Amino acid sequence: MSFFDTLSEMLVLLFAILCGFAANRLGILGGETDRNISKLLLRITMPAMILGAVCTGDALPEVSVVLGVLKVAAVFYVLELAFALAAPPLLGGTPGQKGVWRYALVFPNVGFIGYPVAVALFGPEALFYAVILALPFNLLSFTLGPLMLAGAKRFSLRQMFSPCVAASLLALVLALCRLRPPAMVGEAAEFVGRITVPLSLMFVGSLLAGLPMGRLLSSPRLWILTAVRLLVLPAALCPMLRALGTESMILGIAVTQMAMPAAVNGSLLCMEYGGDTECMAQITFISTLASIVTIPIVAAVLL
Repeated sequence: MSFFDTLSEMLVLLFAILCGFAANRLGILGGETDRNISKLLLRITMPAMILGAVCTGDALPEVSVVLGVLKVAAVFYVLELAFALAAPPLLGGTPGQKGVWRYALVFPNVGFIGYPVAVALFGPEALFYAVILALPFNLLSFTLGPLMLAGAKRFSLRQMFSPCVAASLLALVLALCRLRPPAMVGEAAEFVGRITVPLSLMFVGSLLAGLPMGRLLSSPRLWILTAVRLLVLPAALCPMLRALGTESMILGIAVTQMAMPAAVNGSLLCMEYGGDTECMAQITFISTLASIVTIPIVAAVLL
């Protein structure tokens, strides 16, 4: 796919954020409505999306292929965790902001933006590999994520058994055991899960509507973090996977997924468990805005 084709894909996603922004200004979203939407996403539509991606489609790849993608995922997340340990002390900020820095570095938007970009760049068959690559994300984001954002005082074992974690574990079992539920079950989950991407992006747009635009664009810390998230991390991952002899399509999917902006889930988790919701919304918006240009650049230069 050309630079401009990828750019047009990103503009479509940005449009959803702008719709949420407008809905808040018109009094349709905001306040208690946003809190209810976050619960709807985390407890119903997102688990359905996770399961639907594994339960539908063509035949599942061999177990060895799935394990190979999981090995790539291990390198992927170890690299991100290393950056998350090193960068926040250098950036500074309040404890809540440092939690946001860590979350943004460890959790790119591999689902909401990563899935459509993977399909656009590598074809429909890339979706399954993108889903397998995102399985650790789904497990870690809803367990380690609240701990990063809200601290140990707001963490409870109950978070380990959230609907998203349960759906991720079930999806991994289905993939490794090469099991498929009845077609109607997969179709139903996929149908409900389809609303997750646009609704989540509109939710972020609604959160951003209450923030002064000058503060969104004037923080050096946010721009430095955005550059690390979108450019430095994929540039570091690419040679590591080449050295491991990773198959070209899986390498391409992994590198472009690493180039995704900060995950929308962070804003949902800040709303649900407590955290710096404003700062999380800021880095989500700025990194998503910048990724409109950086993702096509990464795809053109590194792949």
